[in-house]
Amino acid sequence: MKSSLLAVSAAVVVATLVTGLKDRAALQEKFGLGAAGKPAPELMMMGRIKPTDAPAGNPEFNAQLVADKIEAITSPPPAPDRSEPDAAASQPAAPRTAAPPAQTVAHPAPVTPPIVSEPPAPQQAAAAPQPAVDESALRYFASRGDKVRLQAEISRLQALYPNWVPPADPLAVPQNGDKQLEAMWQLYSDGRYAELRKAVADRQAADAGWQPPADLLDRLDVAEARARLLNASDLKQYATVVDIAAATPSLLTCSEIDVLWRVAEAFIQTERAQRGQDAYTYILKNCTNPAERQATVEKASTLLAYQPMQALLALERPAADGSKEFDAIRDNLARRFMAEGDDDPNLAIAPDYIARLERLAETEGLASDALLLGWYQLRRNNDADAEKWFRAARAKQDSAAASQGLALALIARKAPEEAEDVMFRWRANSDDATATYLAATANLMALQPPADLAEEVLHRIATEVIARKYVPTAQQFGWYARSLNQFQTAARWFETALAWKPDDEPSAYGLVITREQLSDRKGVLDLQRAWAGRSSRITNLQDTSSLMPNAVTPPPAKGGLVAQQPAQPTQRPPAEPLPAERRVTLQPGAEVVVRAARPAMETMTVPRGPRQTRGCSTTIDAGQLKPADALSRGWCLMDINRPMEAISAFEAALQSPARKVREDAAYGQSLAYLRAGLSGNAAVAATKAPQNRQRAAELQVAILADRALSAFDAGRYRETLIYLDQRAQLQQERIDLMVLRGYCYLNLKMYGDATRIFEAAAATGSRDAARGLADVRNVTHPDTNN
Repeated sequence: MKSSLLAVSAAVVVATLVTGLKDRAALQEKFGLGAAGKPAPELMMMGRIKPTDAPAGNPEFNAQLVADKIEAITSPPPAPDRSEPDAAASQPAAPRTAAPPAQTVAHPAPVTPPIVSEPPAPQQAAAAPQPAVDESALRYFASRGDKVRLQAEISRLQALYPNWVPPADPLAVPQNGDKQLEAMWQLYSDGRYAELRKAVADRQAADAGWQPPADLLDRLDVAEARARLLNASDLKQYATVVDIAAATPSLLTCSEIDVLWRVAEAFIQTERAQRGQDAYTYILKNCTNPAERQATVEKASTLLAYQPMQALLALERPAADGSKEFDAIRDNLARRFMAEGDDDPNLAIAPDYIARLERLAETEGLASDALLLGWYQLRRNNDADAEKWFRAARAKQDSAAASQGLALALIARKAPEEAEDVMFRWRANSDDATATYLAATANLMALQPPADLAEEVLHRIATEVIARKYVPTAQQFGWYARSLNQFQTAARWFETALAWKPDDEPSAYGLVITREQLSDRKGVLDLQRAWAGRSSRITNLQDTSSLMPNAVTPPPAKGGLVAQQPAQPTQRPPAEPLPAERRVTLQPGAEVVVRAARPAMETMTVPRGPRQTRGCSTTIDAGQLKPADALSRGWCLMDINRPMEAISAFEAALQSPARKVREDAAYGQSLAYLRAGLSGNAAVAATKAPQNRQRAAELQVAILADRALSAFDAGRYRETLIYLDQRAQLQQERIDLMVLRGYCYLNLKMYGDATRIFEAAAATGSRDAARGLADVRNVTHPDTNN
């Protein structure tokens, strides 16, 4: 029985040695490590990873057969399944599974530790061709009942000492007289490396003639390096990860797959994507565990671009049933690649991936898949296909993204009326959605012949344009009114557009020709003087009887939505007027009237130095200015009531390295958002730089007041009361906000509270409060009021 067991053990050792040497040869070729018996090269060779195939001549190795033989030695319970004999790695905090064998030593020289995943095994430097074998680690693992590490140690010792024969009963616990060394192995096994260092030092201090096993120290060095690498990776200190890996090449094997993943990520995050790709290539060429290979591709797909991923997928191995090993994740890969194609219009995705995603969209019916296809086609100007998929996405789930994509496709095929209707519901969902809606309105108003729009559509478009101060559509309202021969209305729209953007030449041109047709010679001369040297067609205005500019606003850029500027108008024949009863009744500046007059925005004193308004009346890119100049321009734009442009200027000023500039920029941007009625954005802007207590309190009071007004306008009266209560805790409530509170109670049918608030406010002489009292009486005593 004993001789049979010895024979089986010898066979297992030889097979395991072949496998370990195979992984060692691959490691040497991939990362530049020296061959057996040669000194290791410079550690920075790790930075020049050049993936190649594993060395030729190594036969394919049946890992399962070796695992079965190990199980035969160690008996129950079975060891954890591994795809190759060196696939176990050690964690810093706890012992792991089996490790690969070390490199064979052909002459008396210290043996370089193979990889960090090897379990501890003390080893003295060889002093003779057949040195004595240190079996302390073997005995330790046997005493702990760690059969996996026990077998790994047997394989390692057999690789180091070919003439060594393992004990007949490897699970027996021979008497070990060195209890201190056994305690050291215990510390190593528990991951208590600092305590192990101290124990070694203490024993050397007490016993000058004692030397720790070289293998114990080597394993300790590698284990500590692995712990440092994992910690640096978790902290996203990617340069440190690369440095540690370069200094510890024994970590870079298939048994340390997690380390290889982290090193690949570190390369990519430090702008060395090719080396990261090489690391993933090494795994796919040399490692055989199916789950680890699949996880490698999934991890790589989140970090590498489309083209490098195709090179990795080319290393896919066929399965026994004729399928491919990555088929299980190919659907998600197709989605990932299509999303990348959505962002890059110049990226051509293989037709196979597009066809796969189309099948998924049709069979699984996910709106997200249809959206990916829609944006991909839209970015490539395939508007018909894009419209098809966006409609499919909206049929599954009507969302802002699907509606926005459909609206862009409709604008591209000159159907802005439907685009406006599709986007109206989602117009305030995001800045991109707002830009898309406004672009649709501008293109709708610019249609020729003019669209026959319902009064309701005209009203809602005008309301949004006024609320957003959107110049292109305001300008188009002017041309639209001209097409209906309503020149007074057209002039007011052009004037409104110029008030929002004084350097808008198309609006100025529309205004000057309209004033000419209204015989307003003084107005014409004023405009010509104002635009002298800036617009030849305004200063050299001739006969305007046949002028009707056709300024069509292009849709927002697909994939990168921005606020649009109007195109330069061109001359065209006059449009045929619509019937006289078809009138544009909305005038610029009209607002929806609510029962309570909207209180004015709170005024706050801004403690800052004097500034000049000169030089900010023209439109320039604030991003090209120095931060300090951008800050000055932002305040200048606020003075002339152009908050949306001021927001961009303050954003550029936020890039300043000076703390004071950043504080003022964040404060100014918050005020600009408040003036534009975007209290949510104002709250976000206030956090971009620390503010002093006074400014923080001012901003919070203003933001709460604006939110209360917005909630009241939307008919959310209980929410309005909450905001008013929060504001009242910070600052005494103003009379106009008291009136707003009273109307909230009135709309909630809390007539007693409404009366009390209106009476208190009316006592100060507020006419709005007096009207509120009259409204309460009209509701509660309709028979006694006129």
